[in-house]
Amino acid sequence: MNLYLRLPFNNKAKNDIDDLMEARGFRNVAVGSAWKGTVPRFFAKLLSVVMLVFRIHRGDVLLIQYPFKKYYPSLCRIARMRGAKTVTLIHDLGCFRRKKLTVEGEVRKLSRTDVLIVHNESMERFLRDHGYKRPMLTLGIFDYTAPAEPLGVPHHETGKAWDVVYAGGLAERKNRFLYVLDEALPADCCWTLHIHGRGLDETKASAWTHIKSRGFINSDDFVRQSIGHFGLVWDGSSIDECAGDWGVYLKVNNPHKTSFYLRSGKPVIIWREAALASFVEREGVGITVGSLRELDERLQKLTDEEYAQMVERVQTVRQRLATGYYFNDAFSRSLTLLND
Repeated sequence: MNLYLRLPFNNKAKNDIDDLMEARGFRNVAVGSAWKGTVPRFFAKLLSVVMLVFRIHRGDVLLIQYPFKKYYPSLCRIARMRGAKTVTLIHDLGCFRRKKLTVEGEVRKLSRTDVLIVHNESMERFLRDHGYKRPMLTLGIFDYTAPAEPLGVPHHETGKAWDVVYAGGLAERKNRFLYVLDEALPADCCWTLHIHGRGLDETKASAWTHIKSRGFINSDDFVRQSIGHFGLVWDGSSIDECAGDWGVYLKVNNPHKTSFYLRSGKPVIIWREAALASFVEREGVGITVGSLRELDERLQKLTDEEYAQMVERVQTVRQRLATGYYFNDAFSRSLTLLND
């Protein structure tokens, strides 16, 4: 039987995977799945690990969402002791995000699982280059199972400005590129950036010409309204590349924001060196650029017909994201690897 641990995550991506596992008929072997608060969540996780000894059996397959903090090795050890197998789906690599692990330490930790599902080919190559030897396969992109549906598809009229949307944290510490972008754009720029989120320094933003603050909007409303022509996937301190720790992480990571934009029915603009750039180009669902300075010229040359074709291709990916196509495909392939 296929098993999973539905714990009270405050994480959209992990909750989506839980829902997809439940829809596939996986059995939840967690304790206290609905417990709220930091302390109850801690005990829910601890009890779930302890009780796994009695709930997992020979021939079972346990899917683990990583990171699972310090209990991850215990889950793998218990499963192996009971004659079961584990499949691990990576959400984040600690050696990039929190830097509490070295790359080598994380590779040793992940090597306890039987099959590892990584984000993309770049992450697979990164782990192989650092000594990971266990079976691996790629997810492609994270699904996004929002209950909301776009009320329409975006369209563009010739001669009108392009509306590009950025949704997320707006603090300068994480996204300094926002605070240097406006002055770098030409006066007759053909696009406007509309930003949604919290943490904006209003004193600096008040002088911007090409960037408009639209305040916070919840994710379902964003998906439903299908705001803007493009969603921007960019991180870091520079407009010429995705620099800094957050930017470097884009080279191996699948940001959930990309799925969010595509789920809302809009194409994306993404850094050319980001790991997901190859997916965007292959599926024809957006534009890749090396620098945001290139974007004005790229959008000026984009015809309404080309954009409409791009939007049409997005609808195919959007439906896949909504139904869990990418996770279901990856997990089915992981079972094949386990049976080889």
